[in-house]
Amino acid sequence: MTTTEKVLLAAGISVATTVVSLAVVTVVLIRLPATYFVDPRHRTIQTRHPAVRILGVLAKNLLGLALVALGIILMVPGVPGQGLLTVFLGVMLLDFPGKYRLERWLLRRPLVNRGINRLRAKFGKPDLQIP
Repeated sequence: MTTTEKVLLAAGISVATTVVSLAVVTVVLIRLPATYFVDPRHRTIQTRHPAVRILGVLAKNLLGLALVALGIILMVPGVPGQGLLTVFLGVMLLDFPGKYRLERWLLRRPLVNRGINRLRAKFGKPDLQIP
């Protein structure tokens, strides 16, 4: 494989991961209930059996950790991909103290809030309610 082919492959992978990351973030933001940040029931896995809930939380956190680790690897110079977006997706899945406060702080930024609500409006979704 020539150097040109390697560069083109790396650029293609980078573009593809950017598109996939943006698509995933878009789908998540559109599917969030408008009351996600004001109704605590939206932030937990709802199920009747505690074992299913525990397994669900464990799987969600393991996937979050894997995405954070992958994102860190993708941030290394020379490795194609969108590391920061991948880390962001991983953090969204993780459960840690202060996460809800961090999410609210980010969403209260006018630029972030306007951008998210504009995106939701394009898909006919109501604005997110921020406490």
